[in-house]
Amino acid sequence: MMSEALDTTMAAAKTATRQKVARLAFWSIVVAFVVLALKVAAWYITGSVALYSDAAESIVNVIASAAAFWAIQVSYKPADQDHPFGHHKAEYFSAVLEGVLIVVAALLILNEVWQSWQHPAPLERPWTGLAVNSLATIVNAIWAWTLIQVGRNAKSPALIADGQHIMTDVVTSVGVLGGLIGAVLTGWQILDPALAVIVALNILWQGWHVIGSSMNGLMDRAVDKDEHMQIRDIISANSKGALEVHDLKTRIAGRATFIEFHLVVDADMTVGASHVICDRIEDALKAEIPSVRVTIHVEPDDEAKLPKGTTAVPFA
Repeated sequence: MMSEALDTTMAAAKTATRQKVARLAFWSIVVAFVVLALKVAAWYITGSVALYSDAAESIVNVIASAAAFWAIQVSYKPADQDHPFGHHKAEYFSAVLEGVLIVVAALLILNEVWQSWQHPAPLERPWTGLAVNSLATIVNAIWAWTLIQVGRNAKSPALIADGQHIMTDVVTSVGVLGGLIGAVLTGWQILDPALAVIVALNILWQGWHVIGSSMNGLMDRAVDKDEHMQIRDIISANSKGALEVHDLKTRIAGRATFIEFHLVVDADMTVGASHVICDRIEDALKAEIPSVRVTIHVEPDDEAKLPKGTTAVPFA
């Protein structure tokens, strides 16, 4: 009964989280279009190649937000015959695509910089353009913070990647704004294309980071050290009646955390009694770790790795 109640509670929580993540993913597309429109307007007003680079990155934001929305919808599909472990990794594909698009945007920016250096032109109505770009930056900062916080809580790689990219855009925009103010005040027009080069190199680095992080997920990366120790502690605290736990393995697939280990019990223990221990451990893990999948392999005491009579934490 307790296990069924826990499953019902977790299912309700998952549904609420799914709806929240889906709403954010959808509104992320809307916000991306608004910010893109503001940045294109700022570039059109001033003719600044640095603001062009900022707008080019926002085009990536629009495409990436749409891809993230699609990936999140797919990732929440239930397991089926062809995908018995679920569709959680779909979000990683969105993050990889975003990384690739960031690299493409950087190359487009560098091309525009080259054209600007060959045909330099003074900035037009710089203060108006900078004001419009500042508004876009403020909107981006608020939205990026929201996406990262919700993405971490929901363990959504797509939302986190989208938020981190937008936050990079915010940092870039702040640098561009500061540099262009300096260019207007000093008259050093070379600052405009120079800033664009810095923007391009920065987003190239961020694109590499996003791709690398997503590839780790596709390669079944284990949980981090702190979470691994948390899992060990939960198992230890709820393994009364067992003799030992060994071969603990974990992997992350989007929101889901997969845990498997071997549980050693007395050879004379009944299947029913060992199953009670397994249920207790599994319920404890589900209560502490969202979207966890637990596989426990029960073994007799002759498979133990620790010496007989060991009273320490039952891990080998």
